[in-house]
Amino acid sequence: MTFAVIYEKISDPSFEEGYYYARIPALDLTTHGFGIEGAKTAALDLLKLWVEEKKANGEPIIREEESFYSKIELQDVL
Repeated sequence: MTFAVIYEKISDPSFEEGYYYARIPALDLTTHGFGIEGAKTAALDLLKLWVEEKKANGEPIIREEESFYSKIELQDVL
């Protein structure tokens, strides 16, 4: 089972420097960790817990079909 994960540096001042969000868009899950590797580990842990909970409740496990990532630029806003 494979899921796309998007990593985004956290710029929130309530976090120490070096933390990243890890988002799994297909499941609408978000977690965070220190550095990309920390965020990746947190995402894997969260995904495992999510699957365990779905199985325990007899719920279907969503499988991701395709993922695409893009950026768009909004100019002249600031």
